[in-house]
This record gives sequence, C-alpha cells and structure tokens, in this order.
Amino acid sequence: MWALLSLAIGSFGIGMTEFVVMGLLPDIAQDLLPAQWAADQESAIAQTGWLISLYALGVVVGAPTIAGAVAKYPRHRVMIGLALALTVFNALTFVLPTFELVAASRFLAGLPHGAYFGIGALVAADILGPGKRAKGVAFVLTGLTIANVVGVPLGTYLGQQAGWRAAFVVVAAIFAAATICIGFFVPEHAGDPVRTLRAELAVFRIGQVWLTLAVGAIGFGGFFAVYSYIAPVVTEVAGSPQWVVPIILVIMGLGMTAGNLTGGVLADRDLRRTMIGGFIALAIVQSALALSAQGIWALGVFIFATGFISSALSPAIQTRLMDVAEDNQSIAAALNHSALNMGNSLGAFLGGTVIAIGWGFVAPAWVGVGLALAGLALAIVSLSLERSRTPVAV
Repeated sequence: MWALLSLAIGSFGIGMTEFVVMGLLPDIAQDLLPAQWAADQESAIAQTGWLISLYALGVVVGAPTIAGAVAKYPRHRVMIGLALALTVFNALTFVLPTFELVAASRFLAGLPHGAYFGIGALVAADILGPGKRAKGVAFVLTGLTIANVVGVPLGTYLGQQAGWRAAFVVVAAIFAAATICIGFFVPEHAGDPVRTLRAELAVFRIGQVWLTLAVGAIGFGGFFAVYSYIAPVVTEVAGSPQWVVPIILVIMGLGMTAGNLTGGVLADRDLRRTMIGGFIALAIVQSALALSAQGIWALGVFIFATGFISSALSPAIQTRLMDVAEDNQSIAAALNHSALNMGNSLGAFLGGTVIAIGWGFVAPAWVGVGLALAGLALAIVSLSLERSRTPVAV
C-alpha cells in the first residue's frame, strides 16, 4: 500500500501542475503579458492558454519516446528518475522570468508526465494482481483526481493571493517528496531486458492503436476546452467573484475523483459500454453546461458532471490501449496520456481560438460537444471493427 501511495503522490503533483494553470490564467497573463493585458484581456488570456497546450505537447512527445526508451530498465528506478525530472522542470517554471522561458519550462515539465503514469500503472496493476488492471490504472490516476479536489483549488487560491509562481513552488516540493517516497517504498520491479525503443515503437504499426489514440485525443478535447477557460466562465459569464473559482475547481475535482474510481470498476465489467455511454453522456452534459453557464449553481452541477464522466472514461481508454497493443505494454500504458494531452492541447487551442475571435467564454463548451461526438464516432468504429474481426492495417 505504501508503494501505491508513493506513486499517487507523484500523480497528485502531476494533476496539480497540469491543471493549476487553468485557474490562474488571468493572473499569469497579467504578470507575463502586461502590455497585451492592458490592451485586450481576452487576447492575453487566449495567448496564455498556450502554456496549457505546450505542457500537453510535452506529454505527447515524451510519453512514447521516454516510455519506449526505458522499457528495459528496472521500473522502480525509472520512476525515481521521472519524479526527479518533474521536480526540476517544475522548479524552472517558478524561477524563469519571461513568458517565452516559462512556456519552454511548461513543455519540459510535460515530457515525463506520460511515462510516469504509464509505467506507474504497470507497477500498480502488478501489485493488485490479475483481473484488476483497470483498477490499477485508476489507483495511480487517483492522485491526479484528488489533486483537482485539494491541490488545484488551494494552488489557485495561493496563486491569487501570493502570486501565481507560489503555486509552482508547492508543485516542485510535492515532486521532491514523491521522489523520496518512491525511493524508499516502491519495491524492485524488473523491466523487460529484451525491449528496445525500436521494438516498442512497433506499436504504431497496429491500426487499432491509432484508432484508440484518436478516441482519447479528440473525445477528451471537449473536456479540456471547458476546463482550460473555467476561470473566465465563472467570473465573466456567471458574474461571480474571483474567490468562487477555487470552489468550482473543487467541484470539478470531486467529480473527477468519483468518476475515476467508478470508471475503473465499470471498465473491468464492460469496456465497450463504458466508452460508448461515456461519450454520449459527455456531449449531453456539455450542451447543458453551455446553455446554463450564466447561473453559478447550474454551472457547478454540470462542471461536476463533466469531471465525473470524463474521468470515468480515462481508465477505459487506457485499458483499451493496453488490450490492443499486444506485447508493447510499457509504451501502450504511456500512450494514453499522449492521447489525453493531445486532447488537452487541442481543446485549449480550439477554446482559445473561439474566444479570441469574439464568440465569448461559453463557446469552448460547444467546441466540447462537437469533440465528444467525434470521439463517440471513432469509438464506435474501433469497437465495431474489432467485433467484426476486420483487420485494421497501417
């Protein structure tokens, strides 16, 4: 149990570093882009949203390359190295002075993200035993979802009161603690000595892997389109004061935590229904959110539901990737986070685009509806091809 908790501390840090930016976009924009903020606040916030996209791009690049390159090494040592890298790169975020340098640090901070979750999920699945792979995935993700209940709201509040950089001081300290705990409590866990980066990258020859990656990347883009710009929705659309933003983030985090734990159970029972039903529900809930965002109480309800459904889908998609990846398990477990962060980058970019062209802060929710429906269509195609035993070659 201590080993699993040690891994969860790192995932807590990842959840905080990935999502705390979203609640602090106005603060970061005002600090790093003062001239643009004075001229056009919406444009400054939209450009600051690039920090979210760059972090996500780091995950996309780092997940397959790092996970594939380290597959042959002992997994407990790899986890220590990844946690240490996360400590250093997040420390850079709070010390670097300009927007451009902070943007570079966010890209670097994203690089170890996918490999940490992917390899950590394999370790957790082995600890929990056969038949509980989705639960193992969900356990490692629990730290991330709890971060959205505790870490992200507190980090947002701290950043609002003491400056946004203070939140990243806390993030770096969390990763330092995770590095120490993993070193002490995660037992030796052998890698696969015969695996090489070239062998692991063979996973990209499997058509179903590409389809499943597309499901995650496009389908989850809708969640991130909404989450990335939640702060201005609360203050500008619902007309609530700034101190309400952390409360809404807590509500989102509670939904994510409950959804993650529920999704692990549902995916072990019926993976197909979990994926199909999840995307249908996500499109419905985001439509309701867009139509009712002017009321803070309704916004809270649908933000909770958005977090719940999105996180319930995550263990299902990661388990699906592990199912279709054959013997390329290390890279498959990490690729889920590449997919989700492609969605993060896509959602943040499209959400920022519709805001920048003047469609308003509710427009990202409608972007989310379209992306969720596209994810649903891809999931149906992938599962139907498998059921009909039609080969998908690339």
